[in-house]
Amino acid sequence: MDIKQKQHDGSLYLPGDEQLAKEQTLCLERLYDFNQTRPLENEKRTALLKEMFAEIGEDCYIEPPFHANWGGKHVHFGKKIYANFNLTMVDDTHIYVGDYTMFGPNVTVATAGHPILPELREQAYQYNAPVSIGKNCWIGAGAILLPGVTIGDNTVIGAGSIVTKDIPSNVVAVGNPCKVLREINEHDVHYYFKDRKIVPNDLG
Repeated sequence: MDIKQKQHDGSLYLPGDEQLAKEQTLCLERLYDFNQTRPLENEKRTALLKEMFAEIGEDCYIEPPFHANWGGKHVHFGKKIYANFNLTMVDDTHIYVGDYTMFGPNVTVATAGHPILPELREQAYQYNAPVSIGKNCWIGAGAILLPGVTIGDNTVIGAGSIVTKDIPSNVVAVGNPCKVLREINEHDVHYYFKDRKIVPNDLG
């Protein structure tokens, strides 16, 4: 079986393969260039992201430094996605992110795993499982998403949560392991933070 096929179908493979390593290094060169851009170089950042990512929609913004095993080569972004400092995408296989989703600082999205069996880890075997994040999600600061998970649309993942299993749409989910705390409800229609009311006339 072709090594690239193994990389994306969940099979065990050796990521140090010479063919993969050469391709990955070129991706990391572009990632390095992105992280060296200056704050006023927005056009350059946008151009680099279009080269780096598998797909990226309009009006996406990633605050450097950005970290990715393949420099975003296997990352699919919708439109108007925002990522704060230190987003880490372990993109050894595909990561899908829907429109309007936001990432707090220090979020990790990991697709790569290693066998529990020590003898296989000693040989550096790896497997990958894709991650999917829906539209209009908010992934709180320091959250970690593990290989193979899916998060539904409009969902909030609390800061510091570790997502080990799928999380449905329209919920607030928190903890380690991350579990659904509650559904998004009528209270959220009227209050944006604790007892602070949403005043439509104040919204610009």
